[in-house]
Amino acid sequence: MSNFRKIGKVVLDLSAYNGKDVYSDGDVENDILTYCKHEDIQEVLLKDTRWPVFYHLSPIRENLVNWFPFEKDAALLEIGMGCGALTGIFCENVARVEGVEISPRRAEIAAWRHKDCDNLMIHVGNLNDMNITQKFDYITLIGVLEYAGSFTHTDEPYKDFLQSCKKYLKSDGKLLLAIENRMGLKYWSGAREDHTGKIFDGITGYQNNHSVRTFSKPELTKLLQDSGFGELEWYYPFPDYKLPHRVYSDEYMPKVGELKNKHFLYYDSERYLLFNEADAMNGIVASNLFDIFSNSFFVCCHNGDK
Repeated sequence: MSNFRKIGKVVLDLSAYNGKDVYSDGDVENDILTYCKHEDIQEVLLKDTRWPVFYHLSPIRENLVNWFPFEKDAALLEIGMGCGALTGIFCENVARVEGVEISPRRAEIAAWRHKDCDNLMIHVGNLNDMNITQKFDYITLIGVLEYAGSFTHTDEPYKDFLQSCKKYLKSDGKLLLAIENRMGLKYWSGAREDHTGKIFDGITGYQNNHSVRTFSKPELTKLLQDSGFGELEWYYPFPDYKLPHRVYSDEYMPKVGELKNKHFLYYDSERYLLFNEADAMNGIVASNLFDIFSNSFFVCCHNGDK
């Protein structure tokens, strides 16, 4: 039996797949697969309001990277591509895209969704089990690093995973990383930690949990520098990297009063609201602390020394 399969123009590489689907939103992904095969995505979003459907298929997801100045002749490795929410943007903006997805069902969804992309190959399985020999201009880790403790079984899983990814970068390549900030304002005001579902879990240091974690800006800075990345360009997706309406940067921060109640939109779950986040954000912005309390980070990490 061949380890390669074609869906439209997309190549699926199953040579590293071990037969287990270890990450899934459940049976709703079967519906998402059917939608991507047979229906118009915009019409689907109008009729099916379930969170996983909205999260995986919403075009708002693309705001995270659709502004980034990719080099047109570049090659990009998308690690943890999920259902392909950002894959289309990558395929439009660079010459070659290779995706890695541990879930075969999600990989199939991504393939059907982008079946007309002749510059896309998807590898199914754990990156740690793959033998990818090419070097890439860009590597993306969008919502992936926080899980390194669950699939990289070493004493320093987050650092070791980053270094494992780094070996696929060209000497002048860039790692594009998106992750929640464990000190994000929404967590102080009562939002559940995105991965564990517990109130204040990240703020209090993920007690008795070694499989998932996010980082504050100083922690993430040190982790990236210790992993061999030099210059770091910081961006701040708002309200978070999952469904950003705007992206700030160290070059352009929000001004006092710019972020109002209507801008604090969280779609994923019911939550506590212990104080008015817009009012708190005004004080944070006035104190030049927006980068410290941003809910998410998007970091462009340059390979090698600064």
